[in-house]
Amino acid sequence: MNNNLKKNINIPNYWNWNGFKICWSVTGEENEFPIIFLHGFGASRKHWRNNLEYFAKKNFASYSLDLIGFGDSDQPGIRQIGKLNNEIWCDQVKDFIAQVIRPKNTGKVILIGNSLGSLVALTCAVSLEDEIATVIASPLPDQIQENKKSITKKSFKKFQDRFITIFFLFFPLEIILFLITKLGVIKLGLNSAYFKKDNIDRELIDLVTKPVLRRTSARSLRAMCIGMSSRDEKFKTSHLLRKLSDSKKVPFLLIWGEKDNFIPLFVGKKIANFHRWVKLKIVSNSGHCIHDEDPSVFNRISYEWIRDLKTF
Repeated sequence: MNNNLKKNINIPNYWNWNGFKICWSVTGEENEFPIIFLHGFGASRKHWRNNLEYFAKKNFASYSLDLIGFGDSDQPGIRQIGKLNNEIWCDQVKDFIAQVIRPKNTGKVILIGNSLGSLVALTCAVSLEDEIATVIASPLPDQIQENKKSITKKSFKKFQDRFITIFFLFFPLEIILFLITKLGVIKLGLNSAYFKKDNIDRELIDLVTKPVLRRTSARSLRAMCIGMSSRDEKFKTSHLLRKLSDSKKVPFLLIWGEKDNFIPLFVGKKIANFHRWVKLKIVSNSGHCIHDEDPSVFNRISYEWIRDLKTF
């Protein structure tokens, strides 16, 4: 990567969102087609280090932002924000489009996500389907259920949510995160996420480790644990895909690593089987983070999909 462009990718911009400081970067801001790259759990905007230049050179305004609680964005806890889940992150992305992108670009937005970022992209596509050109999810997390109705009774759900809240309020996440940074657990996790180990370098380890070392990381993780565990069914993947399938306005591509240890390939095949309008591309000998592990393959598949779209 050109050193000057790489430096531009990592230049932080800050946006005030509901009183919280949100960090974002952009490459090729004056280009025609806007893309937002959404990182996965524990990562940040910098995880798209091998993708932004490629798309910027092909006339895409390539935005990447740190979801609240991650990277260089603020890390609020339950007292500050109440909860953190894909509903909140979707609201963040929608406002980012309205307040940061729209003053410069009125075109439909492409959303590209990795894991948690894919779930956020899907959530946005459901609520902003007329403004989203396509979603590229690599991969897509969450349990996939064939039945349309949840069997969880409201009374039990209320009890379950209260139990989850109390559990995580007292669970010693501060100690857990301290041990994670001291015992080499982060590198172990990256080795499990990446089938090919070539890109597990100091830059990658730092971009995952540094946010964990911030004094506000535990409170934010607690808000995520509570928020994601107690979500309403309408913010889970199965419901969101069914909702999006009603209109089929947003073309949806899954890019899945054949060797993904975190979200196995059978999940992607299950989604594609239930929702025939979803396209599944399998990348052989690749793991959970194809965009960084096999960036040339990921970039080519993504670009060819976008190039052939008729939603612009």
